[in-house]
Amino acid sequence: MKLLIFKTNIGNRFKAKKVNSIFAYSPKIFEWSIDMEDIDNVLRVEADDRSSEKEIIEMVSTCGLQCEVLPD
Repeated sequence: MKLLIFKTNIGNRFKAKKVNSIFAYSPKIFEWSIDMEDIDNVLRVEADDRSSEKEIIEMVSTCGLQCEVLPD
């Protein structure tokens, strides 16, 4: 399992529900959370070791939302 961290524009529950509709059915995603209090709306994803940052970004993008890797 690995932890992937992203900067997003997921700033409300409506947008979070969109992401949930995709993540809930992905066997590669174990847990995820969004810190809507943070200025970067940080998305943390616990995923299968085979998951990639690009794959998560594409999943979020299909919801019409922005997602990018949060630099260290």
